[in-house]
Amino acid sequence: MLRSDPVVRDAPGRAGLRSDVLTALAALLLVALAAVVGRAIERSDGSLHVGWPPLYASWLPHTGPGTVPAVALAAAVVVWGPPAARALPWRSLVAAAWAAATAWILALALVDGWPRGVAGPLSSPHEYPASVDRFADVGEALRGFTGHILLGQPDNWPTHVAGHPPGAVLTFVALDRIGLGGAAWAGMWCVVAGGSAAAAVLVALRALGAEHRARSAAPFLVLFPGAVWVGASADGYFTAVAAWGLALLAVAAAPGARAPRAAALAAGLLLGWTVYLSYGLVLVGLLAVAVLVCARTARPLPYALAGALCVAAAFTAAGFWWWEGYHLLVERYYQGVAAVRPYGYWVWANLANAVFAAGLASAAGLRRALALLPETVRVPPPPATGTGQVVLLVAAAFGAILVADLSGMSKAETERIWLPFVLWLLPAAALLPDRGRRVWLALQAAGALLVNHLLLTAW
Repeated sequence: MLRSDPVVRDAPGRAGLRSDVLTALAALLLVALAAVVGRAIERSDGSLHVGWPPLYASWLPHTGPGTVPAVALAAAVVVWGPPAARALPWRSLVAAAWAAATAWILALALVDGWPRGVAGPLSSPHEYPASVDRFADVGEALRGFTGHILLGQPDNWPTHVAGHPPGAVLTFVALDRIGLGGAAWAGMWCVVAGGSAAAAVLVALRALGAEHRARSAAPFLVLFPGAVWVGASADGYFTAVAAWGLALLAVAAAPGARAPRAAALAAGLLLGWTVYLSYGLVLVGLLAVAVLVCARTARPLPYALAGALCVAAAFTAAGFWWWEGYHLLVERYYQGVAAVRPYGYWVWANLANAVFAAGLASAAGLRRALALLPETVRVPPPPATGTGQVVLLVAAAFGAILVADLSGMSKAETERIWLPFVLWLLPAAALLPDRGRRVWLALQAAGALLVNHLLLTAW
């Protein structure tokens, strides 16, 4: 065992602060380089197909009805968030984090106004709600789903439906069936579900014995810069499903857990559903492994696998074969702009998009987590500190991002596509010293506010 919390030894005094600041500056430099090089490429041949490289956005300074609430909420969390996170009873903290994160997402979306910020993004003919009417007979639609993925096939699916397994569009079919049809309800579904992801991360950290770190991370989870793209995009919903699947897995693995088998089965169902929401979310498996490693047990694994296999079996029996869909997606992907988007630019510019979504505090915390990773693996710190759990989860999330990046299947728009992974970089901010935490929180909020007020994002 280590004699002290390795975070303290990692960066004492000014040396640690200097390293944190230098890491944040390096992250900013990456963003600036991606912007300058990206604009040069766009002027040269237009091959990036984004309006404001590296983001899928357009330059449009503006304010809106969400401006004052967003600034006020950010200020309140910066000032009162850290002490409240330390003092609130646990259940109250989880509920408050969900409510505040939802309010933050909604306020940022309303900077663009209700029609454009909440109802607009999912009203596009390329989005899921536009295909709801084609699922009048769900069984028939699933059986023929893969036959409409490629562009050359008759009645091919719109971009987002074709690019994902049918679980994504079926969610909006279900909303429509219960009377919540249309882009506005779809947008609010993504906002509220996306806000719950903050609560899910807190639940997971506490279940793994890292309540102290969870409380430190709570304000950062609320002021998630990626909230700009959670509201309103389906990826915000995907993020929440994956996060709750991992949280339930952590609960099932916790010592003395109530109904651990039921929790593990539910975790498997959610994680299985996650894989049928987006093909790339199979990489959430890296985070699931990290959860079990943190818990030092594989006890929930058989039940979680059973739950995931139930989802897979149901889709397969209904006529959709995941592997066939994936291979057709790869072909469809390169039938579009991905065929001309240069891998040599996006393989590093995607990481600049991750900086936009994760924020500078997460970048500084990530440096600390990666510095501690070899020692954490070799000689795990005492579980009570919560340091090892955060280090392993953050490292797994970063690993998932790197695999997705190198795959070539994530060229551009990763500021939203990677939200389910980027969310788990935020606990890295809990590794930063208490002193200066409000400054880091302010930087997180400022980044999101600047993006949303200077740019018009597509989501």
